[in-house]
Amino acid sequence: MDTEKVLQISHLEKSFGTHEVLRDIDFTVNKGEAISIIGPSGSGKSTLLRCVNLLETPTGGNIYYHGKDITDAKMNIPSYREHVGMVFQNFNLFANMTVLENCMTGPVTVAKKSKKEAKELAIKFLEKVGMEQYINAKPRQLSGGQKQRVAIARALAMEPEVLLFDEPTSALDPQMVGEVLSVMSKLAKEGMTMLVVTHEMAFAKEVSDKVIFMADGVIVEEGSSSDIFEHAKQEQTKEFLNRFHTTV
Repeated sequence: MDTEKVLQISHLEKSFGTHEVLRDIDFTVNKGEAISIIGPSGSGKSTLLRCVNLLETPTGGNIYYHGKDITDAKMNIPSYREHVGMVFQNFNLFANMTVLENCMTGPVTVAKKSKKEAKELAIKFLEKVGMEQYINAKPRQLSGGQKQRVAIARALAMEPEVLLFDEPTSALDPQMVGEVLSVMSKLAKEGMTMLVVTHEMAFAKEVSDKVIFMADGVIVEEGSSSDIFEHAKQEQTKEFLNRFHTTV
């Protein structure tokens, strides 16, 4: 199978002052792959994702998008972010806008689409996540799970090539987690290229093409879902998964 490299992370480093958060991170994201990044809190997973989207500036190393180094000072970051979208832990919706306006704002202001086209896109993706009946609601009228589904629709409305998810269910009540994960599972099945930082082990096991286990700012082990969940080689990985009693 001809695999197309979309993102390549090469020797990525990130420090805050003297604190090294990421050390020598290397991995590739191929087109259509769903990759889960798992590991204990404080292992650098979210910082890694924020570096990939340039919300944090890497201290060293390179990030290539279709072979172009996005850490190059000449890179047009807004244009890059059109292609590599992000879904945050706390939704980050605009409180003063309706659901529809939240999903239209990116296509209009960043992608320079007409209002008509932006509205069509917004409605299409709100339908996809099951939120089309809430287009006139404000975020405060929605549950956490509904807000996160709107945030996913908003990211999709930019028609990105890659979606980054930073712990998308960690701010949700347990009963709302399923509705968000089912939307994400559907996207993965449809071939969306996804990089997901998650502590939902069942999702990581069942949906991911590849799983990366991180601890203390390094990649300890990576492989297919069954490599990691059933045949982990590193003690650290085994211990972490045992703590989750992974009977999934």
